[in-house]
Amino acid sequence: MTLLKTRRRRPWRSLMNSQFIDMDDFFEDNFWLQKKDTPALNIKEADDHFEIELAAPGFSKKDFEVTIDDQNLNISAKKSSKKEDKKDGYTRKEFSYDSFERSLMLPESVKQEKVTATYKNGILHFDLAKKEGALKPQHKVIEIQ
Repeated sequence: MTLLKTRRRRPWRSLMNSQFIDMDDFFEDNFWLQKKDTPALNIKEADDHFEIELAAPGFSKKDFEVTIDDQNLNISAKKSSKKEDKKDGYTRKEFSYDSFERSLMLPESVKQEKVTATYKNGILHFDLAKKEGALKPQHKVIEIQ
């Protein structure tokens, strides 16, 4: 089982350790600056699929837009709220806006037509099936003679 924390101080290391490339880390963070509003992401590899979990509490299913363009999995969410109270001769208005975007370059082994997503308890969960013949490489210990 492989779990990778995607927010790294040196994103080029993630390029060596993972089949997924987080485009946000590589281009937008200027390598050392971290965006605080980007949700955490876990990637797990099994023999026949990948699992991605993205922590995005406070959103609803309708707030998300998920697309695949070429080899890029693009995840974005936007939500806003307005509240207005009028009583005793005064008006109080409040509003909030929250959004994020993440983009991952998918490995060639992913079947793009078999990507599924579910959102439950603040976690956006993706299941990405692997192509036939793209099974996880077997680990072999070589004895030195």
